Amino acid sequence: MRSFNLATAALAAATLAGCAGHGGHHPTMQGAMDGRTHGGMHGGMQGAMHASMHGNQAPATAPARVSASTPTLSSGYKKVAAAPNARLYFVNLANGQTVSNPVRVVFGLSGMGVAPAGVEKEGTGHHHLLVDVAEWDANAPLPANDNFRHFGLGQTETSLTLAPGTHTLQLVLGDQNHIPHHPVVASERITITVK
Repeated sequence: MRSFNLATAALAAATLAGCAGHGGHHPTMQGAMDGRTHGGMHGGMQGAMHASMHGNQAPATAPARVSASTPTLSSGYKKVAAAPNARLYFVNLANGQTVSNPVRVVFGLSGMGVAPAGVEKEGTGHHHLLVDVAEWDANAPLPANDNFRHFGLGQTETSLTLAPGTHTLQLVLGDQNHIPHHPVVASERITITVK
């Protein structure tokens, strides 16, 4: 095993100790963690520690090709506005991580709430998990299939069984009709390896 990065260890220890028992955002680390919630900070720090301990500095995954979001569709449908500070992220997975089946995926969302599909409520949406998707349309309902997985009951996590090898994952928030918000609320696209 490669030598552990002491700077990462110190940052992780300070972060975890500093937010013990703290609910919500940790004010001194909010900027450093880019607004992640308490649970998201721990997940992110675990990923960072794992990467540092194992020398895993995976290159960033190429973003998906996404059409430019428009506030109104050609049909006249007005897209639901996203909160300006909305952020979607993976709580327990990091780019370059190696995992085993079943793959647990925990969805993190800050700045907006979760509501089931079909429920029209300002400041909310529901999760969609894109598996091995390199291109999608921000101005149409997200399709429902093995690559575009819908969580219309308001679920905030899932377990997947994926074929061994590399896979990309991305989260996209959709409105009551599965249409991405304007502007789009999506996580970074990450690559994981399934053993």
